[in-house]
Amino acid sequence: MIAETVCSAVAAAGLGIAVVTAYRKRYLTATRIAAYALVPLGLVMTGVVQWLADTAFSPVAWAGFGVLGLSWLMFATTRTVERRRGGTRKERKAAREAATPAATAPGASAPALGQAPARGQSPAPRQKPAAQRDDDFSDIEAILKKHGI
Repeated sequence: MIAETVCSAVAAAGLGIAVVTAYRKRYLTATRIAAYALVPLGLVMTGVVQWLADTAFSPVAWAGFGVLGLSWLMFATTRTVERRRGGTRKERKAAREAATPAATAPGASAPALGQAPARGQSPAPRQKPAAQRDDDFSDIEAILKKHGI
């Protein structure tokens, strides 16, 4: 009862302000103020205010909000843990199977991948063949000559 009265008073005050604003020839602003002023009145007339008042003072409703919050927290926690672990159990199993070296292809002399370095050691840098290194430097030399360096 009090909420309906307050919303009606707010709507009346807003409409009064809109009239004063329109009197000052600011019609666009007056229309916007009138639109905002009619929102509380519309909420009262549709029954939303009564529903909110009943919900706000109901312990069962607050317990329901608590349960919803708890379920959201559980979903968020499981997603966070899943992301840190690297996906679902099926995804981790597929990744493990893909990481194990498969048999070499027929006609291949050796596996393409070497052994991984031990923990804490950095992998050894790969050396390019001498012919390829010369090609790299020749390209650089050509660029430097082109620019007069």
